[in-house]
Amino acid sequence: MDVNAPVKPNLAVRIVAWGAIAFLMAPIPIIILVSFSSAQYLTFPPPGFSLQWYERFLGSNEWVQSIWVSLQVAVFSAVLTMVLATMAAIPMVRGEFSKKSIVYAVLLAPMIIPVIITAIALYFVFTKVGLNGTVLAITIGHTIVVLPIAFVVLSSTLQGLDPRLEKAAISLGASPFVAFYKITLPLLMPGILSAGLFSFLTSFDELIIPLFLGGPTTQTLAVRIWNSVVMEIEPTISAVSVFLIGMTIVVMVLAGFMKRAFRWTGSGGPQQENSHA
Repeated sequence: MDVNAPVKPNLAVRIVAWGAIAFLMAPIPIIILVSFSSAQYLTFPPPGFSLQWYERFLGSNEWVQSIWVSLQVAVFSAVLTMVLATMAAIPMVRGEFSKKSIVYAVLLAPMIIPVIITAIALYFVFTKVGLNGTVLAITIGHTIVVLPIAFVVLSSTLQGLDPRLEKAAISLGASPFVAFYKITLPLLMPGILSAGLFSFLTSFDELIIPLFLGGPTTQTLAVRIWNSVVMEIEPTISAVSVFLIGMTIVVMVLAGFMKRAFRWTGSGGPQQENSHA
């Protein structure tokens, strides 16, 4: 008997797993069908087919403005998170210094502190410096919330890299900066991109931070959805939900292509990859 052979799940485990997946995925087709409803209110099944809610969503200056604000905040937050998480992960994984546990606690604190507490604290701070109601304020708030998770992702990726590769480059005459840029950074790039994509999606869906730090002209899409649900529930929300689902799928597909591209580059091309196989 081969002890290394993979263990196949039995029929009961498969049924439970697929049942759980079906339960989690069931709301998605319902939302998609409702978004094409011809009714003037939320109802399922829809009485007819219509694109009126997509026209109202994409034809509204308020909704389009919220999409633009969310995109700005998400992109800026993702870039800032990637830079800060990389700068924090390298010394925390490779460096040796006292009080490292305290620094770890500070970096991971936003994961423990409730987001609403962070939002209230940032609100009072940004009010004093006049940043409330700006894209910059929301970006900083989102970066603080997402940074700990990105730091964990990059730390685990960096721990899987062999530091002897960088030391070998330095021993051959490369400066520490060149060794990092030529050796460590390319190997770390899949983790950086994964952290960036996760930061983008999290920032795009975040509600509490922009609810406190946003303003009348800087309402993100999540805040606009919240206000629409509180004030008036109409099928436009379902069209917005389908838009968010589609954007999430696009980002995940893009992440898959990036991972394949880095795997292909790291293996020296398809021929060498096949030879390894």
